[in-house]
Amino acid sequence: MPLGGGNKCGCCQKAVYFAEEVQCEGKSWHKSCFLCMVCKKNLDSTTVAVHVDEIYCKSCYGKKYGPKGYGYGGGAGTLSMDTGEGLGIKPEVQTPHRPTNNPNASKFAQKAGGSDVCPRCGKTVYAAEKVIGGGNSWHKSCFRCAKCGKGLESTTLADRDGEIYCKGCYAKNFGPKGFGFGQGAGALAHSQ
Repeated sequence: MPLGGGNKCGCCQKAVYFAEEVQCEGKSWHKSCFLCMVCKKNLDSTTVAVHVDEIYCKSCYGKKYGPKGYGYGGGAGTLSMDTGEGLGIKPEVQTPHRPTNNPNASKFAQKAGGSDVCPRCGKTVYAAEKVIGGGNSWHKSCFRCAKCGKGLESTTLADRDGEIYCKGCYAKNFGPKGFGFGQGAGALAHSQ
């Protein structure tokens, strides 16, 4: 506790007196310093999101640390191209999509010293980052369609020969072919 005052502010490091104190995650803040680190909005216990020693409004926190991709951040069924750069958030560098070169086409996970190995990148999959699909254990970041690279969930997954696909790519590549398939409802296709 600093001399002649309360605890140190988590933002400005100056003494925080009781009358101006806001506590969050065991730390003290001046009410005037309890602001989102990105957009500088005033925060309270219902709007604060904490990441290590940093505080954010829930919106900026979601843009910086939340899930990425189709359907997130803009309401269901929307795609937001906002990376948050306007708010001072640096976008993550995306690694290029790499299809699996899995020599073991079985539906069972490969093991390396008793640990699961991701068929996409070949690295060990630990429990905290494990997603199971198509009979294998994958890293969350590798759990993507082998054709288009779209992120998958258990409800959007189709698998074949140890590889995983989104339902659209699976249907295009392995679905039924011929009259009445793939042309949309009520469409008539003539192929000669």
